[in-house]
Amino acid sequence: MKPDLFEAPDYYNLDELLTEEHKLVRDAAREWVKRDISPIIEDYAQKAEFPTQIVKGLADIGAFGPYIPEEYGGAGLDQISYGLIMQEIERGDSGVRSTASVQSSLVMYPIWKYGNEAQRQKYLPKLASGEWIGSFGLTEPDHGSNPGGMVTNFKDMGDHYLLNGAKMWISNAPFCQIAVVWAKNEEGRIHGLIVERGMEGFSTPETHNKWSLRASATGELIFDNVKVPKENLLPNKSGLGAPLGCLDSARFGIAWGAIGAAMDCYDTALRYSKERLQFGKPIGQFQLQQKKLAEMITEITKAQLLAWRLGVMRENGTATSAQISMAKRNNVDMAITIAREARQMLGGMGITGEYSIMRHSMNLESVITYEGTHDIHLLITGLDVTGLNAFK
Repeated sequence: MKPDLFEAPDYYNLDELLTEEHKLVRDAAREWVKRDISPIIEDYAQKAEFPTQIVKGLADIGAFGPYIPEEYGGAGLDQISYGLIMQEIERGDSGVRSTASVQSSLVMYPIWKYGNEAQRQKYLPKLASGEWIGSFGLTEPDHGSNPGGMVTNFKDMGDHYLLNGAKMWISNAPFCQIAVVWAKNEEGRIHGLIVERGMEGFSTPETHNKWSLRASATGELIFDNVKVPKENLLPNKSGLGAPLGCLDSARFGIAWGAIGAAMDCYDTALRYSKERLQFGKPIGQFQLQQKKLAEMITEITKAQLLAWRLGVMRENGTATSAQISMAKRNNVDMAITIAREARQMLGGMGITGEYSIMRHSMNLESVITYEGTHDIHLLITGLDVTGLNAFK
């Protein structure tokens, strides 16, 4: 395995905008990725396996619920720290970041925000430590960009709820201990339910033959007359706005994470351009290669500024869902474009597992789709600036 020589680009001295705590948190995550992810991730991606041994390490660097208060096992960090951790993890692999992002924003966040004190005390410490892994059930086989059309439902049976339906494309599903599942009650109102492994009728078949996020475990959540205790209903928020609030947090993390993938592709291409000789000189000396590299670092810098400003607004409570959508869409699009350009710079070597670029490129094809597709986020911005709803 080649040594991880990654050096993070910071063309506009953005480190000056970070606190010492931000940098300590980021650097700890960066060193962990270099030590525990980079040496193994290509092999696991080739095998299409999730490296379960990294779960404790993710917990140790605060990747599970970094902004969750310490009383519930979280690190009590701010939103920029959360973003920086996601950036560093996705620099290693988008699939690993997906595991952390789902655990933090889609499982721990709704329990913290929408749950009661008993639920917080029961679930959050185990999730923060990595003892338990969670998943988030919103997307269905026939309802992706239109989650409000879901058919998964539950009925009040007196002393419990009876849950039926199925969810698809669920990260962490094959090995999760709990799932936060969104379903409609008998009046058609959407609620969140905490479903635990071992409940009769609850199964989590794995999704195979993926060409993307191969080092991440993906599966389905199937509910066949699952009896869910009434105390497992999240009581403090219902309606479609509840799961969408979770997605805001996840999309914020993705906006930062994609920068990490782009940084890794840029850093790899930059180093290669100085080493690869053609026509008697390094390819980095040719104008077209310099054009590619100059555009890459420009777009990374713009994305860094967008994410940092969004982090400030998210921390002070002023960031809107539409602003988060813009950052998610822009930064993932930026990253996938850089991955494709970097792959070209490496020529045939760019498709091999000796370098990370092709793996990033394949992973980003999923990232540009999940948590709201590229086109849906465009329409969210369009709605925000025009006031006219293209979804209807």
